[in-house]
Amino acid sequence: MKLTLVEPKYLKDSIAIISELVSEARFKITSDAIELVAMDPANVSMVVFKLLSSTFTEYDVKEPIDLAINLNNFKQFLKRAKPNDVVTLSLEKDNKLKIVLKGTSKRTFSLPIIDLEEKEQKIPDLSFPASVQMDSSVLNECIEDADIVADSVNFIASPNKFTLLAEGDLSHVKVELESNDEIKINVEGNEEIRSKYSLEYLKKMIGGSKLSEKVSIYFNKDYPLKLEYKVVDRVQLMFILAPRVEND
Repeated sequence: MKLTLVEPKYLKDSIAIISELVSEARFKITSDAIELVAMDPANVSMVVFKLLSSTFTEYDVKEPIDLAINLNNFKQFLKRAKPNDVVTLSLEKDNKLKIVLKGTSKRTFSLPIIDLEEKEQKIPDLSFPASVQMDSSVLNECIEDADIVADSVNFIASPNKFTLLAEGDLSHVKVELESNDEIKINVEGNEEIRSKYSLEYLKKMIGGSKLSEKVSIYFNKDYPLKLEYKVVDRVQLMFILAPRVEND
């Protein structure tokens, strides 16, 4: 296996974001892409990552490989890559991942492959009657507003309107977004759809805005949320987040 990237940001930023939720993970490296599906330790969120072979200038994978590594260590090595560095990943005979950063100098890092005792994660089959497409920077602002007063936020969708509502003990924040050329809101039927999600997790997930200027949001009443960041022919980063269901 030998993989060469001249745009390290797609790998570097993705791993930095994913490592906020998952510390160790197994990558599947196929002839088409590097893929990862992982749950966070609390089983509250899932991350789905795909870095397509078309992102790489060299992509030599003879047969599918499973590779489990410590993401925090991988992140630290990738952080050393400057924007113009060429990054090469290869497997060494002593079961280590070799990371070469080449710019004004050539730097080589070695990362051990680990044994990860976990079953293979399957992406759940979910259906969503509400979807919102918008600039990822707009969602970031909404989440930051909500975070001032509460630790969770309600996502509320009705035809032509998307509302985020956060309620603390004494304060509340309400952000209303109308459907327009920049914000596309689709709701099946005419009912209002409402669900509550943890801001602690959302604040980590919106890091996906480093990858894509657009975000797609999918949800249902008291149902998991799906956030998707995508760059065509490059990268897909998707998160699934369990709802906060109140006990009456």
